[in-house]
Amino acid sequence: MIIIPAIDIIDGKCVRLTQGDYSQKKIYSDNPLDVAKEFESAGITHLHLVDLDGAKSQHIVNYKVLETISKNTSLKIDFGGGIKSNDDIRIAFECGANQITGGSIAVKNKPMFIEWINTFGAEKIILGADVKNGKIAVNGWKEESQEELFTFLENYINSGIVYVICTDISKDGLLQGTATELYKQIISRFPAIKLIASGGVSSVSNLAELKNAGLYGAIVGKAFYEGKIKLSELKS
Repeated sequence: MIIIPAIDIIDGKCVRLTQGDYSQKKIYSDNPLDVAKEFESAGITHLHLVDLDGAKSQHIVNYKVLETISKNTSLKIDFGGGIKSNDDIRIAFECGANQITGGSIAVKNKPMFIEWINTFGAEKIILGADVKNGKIAVNGWKEESQEELFTFLENYINSGIVYVICTDISKDGLLQGTATELYKQIISRFPAIKLIASGGVSSVSNLAELKNAGLYGAIVGKAFYEGKIKLSELKS
């Protein structure tokens, strides 16, 4: 299982939110590149980089942070937040993203998202499935759609999607454990996808649970920043 540390960006700074609430923001570093280099020097290979300003603004904002990290590290970066147009996805790839994650766009503009899968290939596009009360949440989690999780996944798997990041919003940022049972249900129903867990990882034992459940990867955020998991334990 791949361990993928997360860097969330607001105003060019490395922050974490709790359950997607922008009013519950904590700044961990003024220099995301320093954080990324710390991950790289510890043997980490992947990075989940989220433009929270972009998610709120409905267009990519912090692309310079992406460019700086991609040019100065060898990390494989998946980038999300505010990718809503062909211009946004072009900027993301030009600035060094290895993959992009689309969540709101996959709900709001399905033809465009399917076009991206067909144009860039399934290896480049990750489906972001952020779940609240069994439904997909969009626009930085401020809005709950009527899309039911399993139907949403099935439709996109039929359209060629392979990579899925699934976040249970009720778990995110609380350091109280992950939605392992939900992930088991997803893997049981869709065994061919590469499922990446996000939200709630608080210990190495949580990571072991996810690995045993068959997850392809796990994103670690606040647990690292709060010292719950040591960097040496995050190696892929």
